[in-house]
Amino acid sequence: MITTARVPADKPIRIAFSLNDSADDTPPENAFPLAFPDLEKQLQPLPPCHDSKESMQVFKQHCQIAEEYYEVKKEIALLEERKRELISRLDQAEKENMDAAQLTKEYANLTEENRTLKLAQTQCVEQLEKLRIQYQKRQGSS
Repeated sequence: MITTARVPADKPIRIAFSLNDSADDTPPENAFPLAFPDLEKQLQPLPPCHDSKESMQVFKQHCQIAEEYYEVKKEIALLEERKRELISRLDQAEKENMDAAQLTKEYANLTEENRTLKLAQTQCVEQLEKLRIQYQKRQGSS
């Protein structure tokens, strides 16, 4: 026996049927397809009793909750990925800051060394000039 029901166009339709000729109109529990294959088995909506409106309503509510759960789980996964990306960028920025600090320190050291070397050069030039003057005086007096 095939039954039809109105289903909104935006909802996926799952059809299950059996080819054996059983007189029993109630489908076996394992013949009902998993409504949410990515959802853990214990969270799957249980097949409804088709004779009970209340059972069908509970099943629909469970499906809605399972769908919301799946969406939230998907959003959490996306947020965790974004978190990993931001942590990676933060680590990179911290590394760059450490590199910049190290380069700044190295620049300061080299600047100080350059200043010291220029001072030493100036002193050497002055000393050389004094020695030339002394040498010229000796040459002139001899």
